[in-house]
Amino acid sequence: MEVTTPLRDFPGVGDARAKGLERLGLRTAGDLTAYFPRGYEDRREQYTIAAAPLDVPVCIPVLLAEEPRRMNIRRGLDVTRMKVVDGASAMLVTFFNQGYVRQALHRGEEYILYGKVEQMGNHRQMTNPQFEPAARPRFTGCIMPVYPLTAGVSNNLLAGLVQRALEELPPAAESLPEDFRAAHGLAPAAECYRNIHFPDSFENLEAARRRFSFEELFYLSLGLALLRERRSRGEGPVFQAAELEAFERLLPFALTGAQRRAVREAAADMTSGRPMNRLVQGDVGSGKTAVAAACAWLAFRAGWQCAMMAPTEILAEQHARSLSVLLAPAGMTVGLLTGSMRAAEKRAVYAALGSGALSFVVGTHALLSEGVTFQRLGLVITDEQHRFGVEQRSALAAKANPAGAARPHVLVMSATPIPRTLALIIYGDLDVSVIDELPPGRIPVRTLLVGESKRRRMYGFVREQVRAGRQVYIVCPAVEENPESEWDLKAVNEYARVLREEVFPEFRVGLVHGKLKAREKEAAMAAFTAGETDILVCTTVIEVGVDVPNANLIIIENADRYGLSQLHQLRGRVGRGAHQSWCVLVSDNRNPETRARLKVLTDTSDGFKIAEEDLKLRGPGDFFGARQHGLPVLRVADFNTDARVLKEAQDAAAELLAGDPALALPIHRPLLEKVRGLFEENPDMFN
Repeated sequence: MEVTTPLRDFPGVGDARAKGLERLGLRTAGDLTAYFPRGYEDRREQYTIAAAPLDVPVCIPVLLAEEPRRMNIRRGLDVTRMKVVDGASAMLVTFFNQGYVRQALHRGEEYILYGKVEQMGNHRQMTNPQFEPAARPRFTGCIMPVYPLTAGVSNNLLAGLVQRALEELPPAAESLPEDFRAAHGLAPAAECYRNIHFPDSFENLEAARRRFSFEELFYLSLGLALLRERRSRGEGPVFQAAELEAFERLLPFALTGAQRRAVREAAADMTSGRPMNRLVQGDVGSGKTAVAAACAWLAFRAGWQCAMMAPTEILAEQHARSLSVLLAPAGMTVGLLTGSMRAAEKRAVYAALGSGALSFVVGTHALLSEGVTFQRLGLVITDEQHRFGVEQRSALAAKANPAGAARPHVLVMSATPIPRTLALIIYGDLDVSVIDELPPGRIPVRTLLVGESKRRRMYGFVREQVRAGRQVYIVCPAVEENPESEWDLKAVNEYARVLREEVFPEFRVGLVHGKLKAREKEAAMAAFTAGETDILVCTTVIEVGVDVPNANLIIIENADRYGLSQLHQLRGRVGRGAHQSWCVLVSDNRNPETRARLKVLTDTSDGFKIAEEDLKLRGPGDFFGARQHGLPVLRVADFNTDARVLKEAQDAAAELLAGDPALALPIHRPLLEKVRGLFEENPDMFN
């Protein structure tokens, strides 16, 4: 067998299974060994029925004492039951919606069951256990890997395929030199591939996990260091140092200490002669736009143009209005460019940018259009960085670089607070400024967690707020009703109809969700912003939204379905005006972990604390909901638990690059190839 052997060549893999495996990204034998488990089950110890501990998964050898009996309870639900014995005790085993067990299990034969034992009065029972013949056990007696799965691919099937691949493939090639492994206490690759899938002990599993975590973080650190070095090469526009007091006189408020620090850090970059690549991250309402305005003012003072890209038209319009009012007294002209503008309006903006008459343009993706050229672009700002990929901000920056002109400074802003360690990885090619204090005088949003029993009172509270002249967001996690879903999710279309016709017929109820056309979304948001809608029923499309100071209540249905950071972002839609604001989290989920997670929101409004908690609870893989474009997925490393390994890997990468900054030596060529492989979506970053 070779690493390139197609999975269709494996016994038992036909067209249907091959398609299922392909959905998991598995096409070859080599893909199998690189597909790491997400967890493990300890099946090394076996128990009798009577001695088995309750409510923890265990292995129990049994004899099937009767033929399985199948019953249809109702449409979509059938039950298969049977009695099993082990010589001293009996137990009832129940399977829900697994009719195939009637053919798979036979009276009088012995099996090993794996599952949780429950006590029901004097009787013991198991529900939906896994099973295998006692005479031919494949996975009993071992630490069993548990893999991410898809429809049509069972864990037993995948584990069996991986086991076969490990047995028949030649040992994995070693990618790290022996002296390097010895210096960092890393086990050999071939041994680690075996132990990451089928470890003999949890100690061996941990050694394998540490090796692969270190390796991933080491290659990631190398790649990001190379990327950072490449992006900082060459000359940037040199802005003259200026007294920031002159800028502060333009503001109707005083900058916070954190804002001043961020401005000073950016100013130091922009006066250094090297291109700035800086992330400003701060909580909702922390004043990142004022930092961006200060940078644009510095660009204007130095004779350069500035472009700012926002993720939605309505947000771009809001930025253009507020920045124009702020910067006009300094002599700056702020223009707007969006896709919905008329052709003549766009041509006028193109001409003003090309001639240099327009000093600052705010826009959407329309800024990347072919007709957009600048006379002297010196600063590129992207708002809500997680909505843009590396390529998009690079494409805008490239508009300033015809025929070897200086690369513009780049400032990216994010209102998603990220623990600093994670920020340094996710935005590894950027320097990071943190705005960790809110402007004085902001009234904290009160956050409540309620169940369905409080719905009538909640609707009464909505009426009070609207009658007092305020506006309300109601957020739902689904667009359409799904009868197949096990979750009782509030579907936004139907819920909006019920609220409009039955609950609040006296109020103006709007609707916005991601499946609407862009113009319909913009119109719905514009109506709410203008006060023409009292209640806006919506999905998370409002997460990155506009300022509506009059909106002081947000209700989030099925709140347990969101991550903490996303809930915090949604909560940031209110609390922007002079009135007390509320965020109501609605959930009937009684799971203690879920309740504790949601309680974090009711206890703190500090986005960085919430982000830390979210990272602990969900792990970095789910932190953003969607992965940063152009950056690699880590299969093993966990930023929360592997902080020490991360530091060691970063130090090892820095030490290596100190002697060979471009990994140009022949001995380091394999390392460069590994880095390219990790960044496989953008391998040309390192050409």
